[in-house]
Amino acid sequence: MIPDEVVEEVRARADIVEVVGEFVTDLKKSGKDYKAKCPFHEDRTPSFYVVPAKGFYKCFGCGESGDAFTFVMKKMGLEFVEAVKYVGSRCGVDVQEVRRQDPEQDPMRPLLEANAFARDWFTSQLWESAAGTRARAYLERRGVDREVADRFGLGYAPEDWRGLRGAAAVHGIGDEVLLEVGLLTTSERSPEPYDRFRDRIIFPIETLPGRVVAFGGRVLDGGVKGAPKYLNSPETPLYHKGEVLYGLSSARHAIRREGGVLVVEGYMDVVSAVSAGLDHVVATLGTAMTAEHARLLKRYTTQVFLLFDSDLAGQKATFRAGDVLLTEGLHPSVVTLPPGEDPDSVAQREGSDGLARYIEQALDIVDRKLQILEERDFFASIDGVRRALDGLLPTVRAAADPALRDIYASKVAERTGVRPQTIQDELRKAEAAPGRSADPPARRPDPRQRAGRGTVPRVGIPALGPERQLLLLLVKDRSWIDRAAELIGAADFVEPTYRVIFEALVEDPELQAAPDGLDLAATAALEALLGSDEELGHGGRVFEDSVARIRRKSLARRISGLRQDLLEAHEGPEAEEAREELQHLEDERKALGEDPATASRNLLKLSRGGKETSDG
Repeated sequence: MIPDEVVEEVRARADIVEVVGEFVTDLKKSGKDYKAKCPFHEDRTPSFYVVPAKGFYKCFGCGESGDAFTFVMKKMGLEFVEAVKYVGSRCGVDVQEVRRQDPEQDPMRPLLEANAFARDWFTSQLWESAAGTRARAYLERRGVDREVADRFGLGYAPEDWRGLRGAAAVHGIGDEVLLEVGLLTTSERSPEPYDRFRDRIIFPIETLPGRVVAFGGRVLDGGVKGAPKYLNSPETPLYHKGEVLYGLSSARHAIRREGGVLVVEGYMDVVSAVSAGLDHVVATLGTAMTAEHARLLKRYTTQVFLLFDSDLAGQKATFRAGDVLLTEGLHPSVVTLPPGEDPDSVAQREGSDGLARYIEQALDIVDRKLQILEERDFFASIDGVRRALDGLLPTVRAAADPALRDIYASKVAERTGVRPQTIQDELRKAEAAPGRSADPPARRPDPRQRAGRGTVPRVGIPALGPERQLLLLLVKDRSWIDRAAELIGAADFVEPTYRVIFEALVEDPELQAAPDGLDLAATAALEALLGSDEELGHGGRVFEDSVARIRRKSLARRISGLRQDLLEAHEGPEAEEAREELQHLEDERKALGEDPATASRNLLKLSRGGKETSDG
């Protein structure tokens, strides 16, 4: 069998239009949906519809209907497990089977049922009991309305030592189960089990499929003196806090739509941000960022904004989290809040506009480190520079993206006055130390090297990121700049630093030094490109390869964003405009094909208003 959470992940990621489109060649856009002649019966006129917003298809002629899994099961004669694997392989999810268990023998089932019961009981105590009056007033004062509270399943644990225990017993849920999931606890003074959560706002903690695996509780204003502000479920067979991000199950679509995620520390930070209108927020549940957290985020974005508390502990947690994110291939930025503030307090005082202003001023994590070191006067002495370097190099080394690592190394060299070669030597020494591999982080395999694409590498194309590869070509051979400007724009670049350099080169093709006003990061990167002695080989191949890869990635980002927008869009001129734009982008992506030379020719044709070709 396949775990439910894996099935749900495949279902969430699958594009039913693409799945169906592999078999139904006449699938055409019709308003917000797609239609074609039915593949399941002889259909004279199109009666088969695919509804991407809801992830299903239906034929109004023969009545066939279902989701992406149903379609491939019926079309290919697959069982459900094989269908999930097939769809998963097309949307980047590794689907592994586990041994099937009898539901009655599943050891996790009673634990999940106990948590589900507790969530419903806590919710009813908040909204339906007299005891919940204080809790409802507290949420109202904090600006949390019923809609937001229901979104997160908020509840209330009354000031009763055995309220939940007694209610659960009536429904046949025994103490041993409640103890195992951490809803009951014991003490030396009271060996008889009692409710762990009392007189607290309750925050259910869910995994991605929406299953409750744990709870967090916050004291109300004026609560028991000396009681901890937050109380959390212990680690249990269901719950490992280093593998769960609070709010991700409800925020994942907004994260895709916004192209980034805000990471905060606590439950209330998330709820307050959502109440203020920011939906793409998750929390680390009071624990340090883990590699598993980073991998969860990477399913939806690579841009991460860290909004931890502004005190010293929050600052340390920020930089530890940043290094973990970099190691997993994400790009962290730091949002700096006023002294003594956290996201919750800022949202309460300044609302979404105020919080958004701080987010807009976010700095790349290395820029923020350099800023702090500058403020603390580390660069005023030799000893300070040495200590600053010791603090900066681990972050440079953590960057899995080779281009980003080079940018970081250039920035550090620029600010410390240490030669770039010395920085690289320091990095290599650290990587070669015991317990570390001397090899740089592994690159993803080139799609051209996968099965069905051939196995002979293209001669003369170095293993560089396409953005840096193109810029390196442009500074070495300026004759390519005008043609590059015809085919792509600065908005097609992911890395902001490279975007700025591309704009500068288009504006001044003879540029030999950083122009006035160019920021430090872009200046360092431009100087590294100008001073590079790397050989690129065949310029035409490098150009075609770089431009095609940049444009494909840009189209994929824009298509993904528009699809998410349409999932939640209401009917009207804006929705129709988005559909037209999506169709245009899909057509352009189809025209590019896989061959770089074909992509370059078709891009040029499209840029001049010509008709695209589908097969090159």
